[in-house]
Amino acid sequence: MYKRILVANRGEIALRVIRACRELGVETVAIFSEADRGSAYLELVDEAYCVGPPKSAHSYLKIDQVISAAEVGNVEAIHPGYGFLAENAHFNEVCRSCNIDFIGPTPEAMNLLGDKNHARALAREVKVPVVPGSEGLVDDEAAAIQVAHEIGFPVLVKATAGGGGKGMRIASNDLALKSAFSQARAEAQAAFGNAGVYLEKFIERPRHIEVQIIADNHGNVVYLWERDCSTQRRHQKLIEETPAPNLPDRVRLEMCECAVRLVKRANYTNAGTVEFIVDQDNNFYFIEVNARIQVEHPVTEMTTGIDLIKSQILVASGEPLPFKQKNVKVTGCSIECRINAENPKANFQPCPGVIRRLITPGGPGVRWDSHVHQGYNVPPFYDSMIGKLIVHQPTRAEAITCMQRALAELRVEGIHTTVPFHAKVLAHTDFVDGWVDTSFVERAFFAQPR
Repeated sequence: MYKRILVANRGEIALRVIRACRELGVETVAIFSEADRGSAYLELVDEAYCVGPPKSAHSYLKIDQVISAAEVGNVEAIHPGYGFLAENAHFNEVCRSCNIDFIGPTPEAMNLLGDKNHARALAREVKVPVVPGSEGLVDDEAAAIQVAHEIGFPVLVKATAGGGGKGMRIASNDLALKSAFSQARAEAQAAFGNAGVYLEKFIERPRHIEVQIIADNHGNVVYLWERDCSTQRRHQKLIEETPAPNLPDRVRLEMCECAVRLVKRANYTNAGTVEFIVDQDNNFYFIEVNARIQVEHPVTEMTTGIDLIKSQILVASGEPLPFKQKNVKVTGCSIECRINAENPKANFQPCPGVIRRLITPGGPGVRWDSHVHQGYNVPPFYDSMIGKLIVHQPTRAEAITCMQRALAELRVEGIHTTVPFHAKVLAHTDFVDGWVDTSFVERAFFAQPR
């Protein structure tokens, strides 16, 4: 087991890793930008180093600064959390070249699965369903139109290095495809430094369901079942839950088994998430692998009783998984709401500022994962999420009721948050009945009257 780990992140996920390390008896080193100087969670670490000014490009994304902090802090491993450098294969390689373990998959597995086009090809090899589309990258408009005619409109143009909805466009005819193709390539180049795109058949009103896996360095790969992340706005997840409601058990099991086959083929180790879309006939298709811990990992922890962050650290240190597939049991239902510092009444405009008053919910089955506190100044430089509210109850109906109660208890004054919007979503008939797809939020709350 490691003696000292550097947490290469900030905020909620940094605190989550710090807590796991303390329970494992591992010392922690934190990094922070000038915007995060003085954050309360930094008082819980053994050492902390400033890595630059507020903007992440000059601090949390500066590989040389992060490595310098790790070397000065004399750590044996780095946990990247999610976001920032978590899926950066070059950073992964630099860590290992400096004799510092990267708590995550190998750079080779990260490169193989991080490129969506390569990941799709790998999925086909191991008989994992993929959305009908181009066999590889599409280089020009003429080729894109030819593929679209073969698979049928509407089509989705997707960046091979994409994420978060960037480099993604829908087209319903030749003219729209020409525009979507050039826009997606330009956006992908600007966002990822890679203009490569491919085409997929656009699946109408799909569900977004992902499978949590974890693999050790001894050949063991285990799935921890699935999460439904269909409640989204503009490709950004708002609410996640497990088990996925109204999903046939046969489909649930097949999806999990496909996830294991894929990551085994990629020689993947540590925690990861295999993402699928599911159409209205319950046909599922692989879309991508997230080679890191996910924001929504707590719902899996609540229903399985497995601490994913501790498992990541143990696996990276060379320990075999302490459980087998037959030992992974799901109990009850868990729901997570991402609480963002945004104003839902102003098109979800970010709302940085000082939290003047904070009252957090509690009671049976309620978990609040957050680094913020009363008097905390939410900076404008990073993702707007200030916390995650998670509930766990015996049934989905009870989990919804518990979440509604917890949202009513949560008081964040001084800034706007998404709490009122979450309450509206949880009260909607479609959500209560479990019939949610990725277009549900836009359709139910933002559709323009005809």
